[in-house]
Amino acid sequence: MVFPNNEFERLIRLSELDLDFTALEVSFEDLTRLAVKVTGTQMSLVNIIDAHTQWTLDDLGLGVKQAPRENSVCQYAIMSDMPLEISDLRIDERFTSRDFVERLDGLRYYIGIPLQLESGINIGTLCVLDSEVKSLTPEKVEILLIIAETVVERLKSMQKIQSLNASLHEAYLSKKQAAHDIRGPLSGIIGLSELINKKGMSSKVEGLLQYISMIEKSGRSLLDLTDEIMSEDNKSPVDDLELSLSLFKEKLLRLYQTQAKSKGIQFTVNVDSGNESVRFSKNKLLAIVGNLISNAIKFTPNGGIVTVTLVLALILEEKLLEIIVSDNGQGMPEKAIQQILDGKAETTSGTSGEKGYGFGLKLVKELVVSLNGQITLSSDFQRGTEFKILLSQLI
Repeated sequence: MVFPNNEFERLIRLSELDLDFTALEVSFEDLTRLAVKVTGTQMSLVNIIDAHTQWTLDDLGLGVKQAPRENSVCQYAIMSDMPLEISDLRIDERFTSRDFVERLDGLRYYIGIPLQLESGINIGTLCVLDSEVKSLTPEKVEILLIIAETVVERLKSMQKIQSLNASLHEAYLSKKQAAHDIRGPLSGIIGLSELINKKGMSSKVEGLLQYISMIEKSGRSLLDLTDEIMSEDNKSPVDDLELSLSLFKEKLLRLYQTQAKSKGIQFTVNVDSGNESVRFSKNKLLAIVGNLISNAIKFTPNGGIVTVTLVLALILEEKLLEIIVSDNGQGMPEKAIQQILDGKAETTSGTSGEKGYGFGLKLVKELVVSLNGQITLSSDFQRGTEFKILLSQLI
């Protein structure tokens, strides 16, 4: 597997997009169709490359959703800001022995256009492929560059919409909190007026009854307003930025079951049955847990087990999310554990020879810290590893 010199910076920038690969599958269909039409090729894909996996956001003609990063052609395309064109994959020593090339009907032509968030930060590719040897004219390559820019602008727009929705969500929560904060004093005011009336004190002071009535009426009006705010049936304006335990489980199975099956690994996700429908922010969660799962699969042998356990506890005005990712793989020595906890993970090879460079776990550490969370790690060498993440969110 190859990686750019700025790989960790690239992964951080990619994580800021906070992409949900289960919810973007049709967002770029118009652009892949346009790329095929312009180039006269058979296939086109929009791919995002994270620390372990190439995720296909849209696929026209090839029928893939994900692939190990080390097996992809696009990993080479993100090494440069320039397009990577290979007229015949059979004569490129990097790909001659790959299954998708060796077949009689295998791939021959490839061109990948880096998806650049900014100069040197390439998060993936727009690529077109064909089963015949080809070469594109400069004019057609130029159009592909424009299409790739459009993909990036669409991704940036999605990020801005998410940011706006997050701001709306904060305002929504602030409104409900403010209503909660003023309800108590208002109830006290109303209670005071009721007590004065009940004891008949208003009849002993001239004009007091009228004022007590006004206080009670105003207090009840404000109290009704706060109750309305607190009991709104309207959904928060950011349901797409939230998860429940059951939805989180569904997404993780959709994203990583294929990877596990390809290595003969049993992958399960267990959720706490008590609060499985309670919603919480999904900010960076898919990136954090996804990297831990991919890493666990990488270091677990055929026939092994990778398990994710999700627990949500409600404590006073706080949601405490506990995420445990465990495996019965090869485990880690003490030195490696400390390097991960210090954010200095190094490269190692997986149980099937997969290559890695420690960037995924370093990213997990960075993201958990950015969310003011906690990460702990326990591992028995040759017996397995368990990561535990604790994240707190206000209700």
